[in-house]
Amino acid sequence: MTTTTSPSSPPLRAGVIGLGWAGQQHVNAYAAAPGVELVALAAKEEELLASIGDAHGVAGRFTDWQQMLAEADLDVVSIATPTFLHSPMTVAALEAGLHVLCEKPMAENATAAARMVAAAESAGRVLDIAFNHRQRGDVAALRSVVESGVLGKIYYAKAGWLRRQGIPGLGTWFTRADSAGGGAMMDIGVHMLDMALHLMGEPTVTAASASTHAEFGPLGRGGSGFGISTVEEGVPFEVEDLATAFLRLDGGGTLLLESSWAQWIPYDQCYVALYGSDGGASVEWGGSAQEPYQRLHVWTEVAGVPAELQPAVGPHGQHAASVTQFLAKVRSGDAAAHTGAQALARARVLDACYASAASGAEVPVG
Repeated sequence: MTTTTSPSSPPLRAGVIGLGWAGQQHVNAYAAAPGVELVALAAKEEELLASIGDAHGVAGRFTDWQQMLAEADLDVVSIATPTFLHSPMTVAALEAGLHVLCEKPMAENATAAARMVAAAESAGRVLDIAFNHRQRGDVAALRSVVESGVLGKIYYAKAGWLRRQGIPGLGTWFTRADSAGGGAMMDIGVHMLDMALHLMGEPTVTAASASTHAEFGPLGRGGSGFGISTVEEGVPFEVEDLATAFLRLDGGGTLLLESSWAQWIPYDQCYVALYGSDGGASVEWGGSAQEPYQRLHVWTEVAGVPAELQPAVGPHGQHAASVTQFLAKVRSGDAAAHTGAQALARARVLDACYASAASGAEVPVG
């Protein structure tokens, strides 16, 4: 398999499994990446295989992902399928000698995620998880502020993603516990958990105290369409549509995390707020379709005078940046440094949150 960086090296041969919205972002990114040939696609939807394959000139089209792994002669593959398929597909791809970029959440639970990391370590291949919102320009700018030391010691943070009405696939795999692993916290809360810990410098979460609620989904309300959604007959709503968590961090810090698919608020909201010994900061975005907003604030003092800083914000990288970073990790030749261990730590936090919500007590992480 091609992993070197020599100018004379053949291009990396890429494939994508799953052609929903996220999978299509991976397809576009590989198609535009230098030194990459997009050679294979796998999906059950034959019309998507045809249209996307035609649009990018991809000859390898498979309705069986295992056949694609066996026949397409790939170097790298993206997996953008329902959550419960992430672990078996990733393990199979790694065992076939491929480097893997998998969509978030890593897996339906930490046990399945741990199998992925073990497979990456055994195969000596890169395993990366696509947390695309970490690639936002304002998040990168705030990370630079934190690294500069302006905020001092960060001892407290709050993060959340709240939707007014946005349960995805109400009545589908998204709302079944065995296939999704969880609801709003697993789907979008994990983005904010990843973002907050990334901004804070990767503190270890030691314990979780959480609560979950399901007030919209069981009634067929809160779907991403307008009004009452059609619920598949016999498919119950088994996950939460709102979750909150109090997370203890090593060194005594704390992080509050909230996520909702549906809630009585005026518009969708995303935010991370950091509180340090020498300054505070927040990044937030959301709003209505008519009045969206993006804000980045940094508060500190200069020579004893309160000051608000305005960091320069670059473009949002999103999935394309996730793919670019993954390819750089593959080309580095240092697979041992990129085994998915950080994403596994996120999965263990989520497991602790759900265990805490079920027991009504604080639960140690891991």
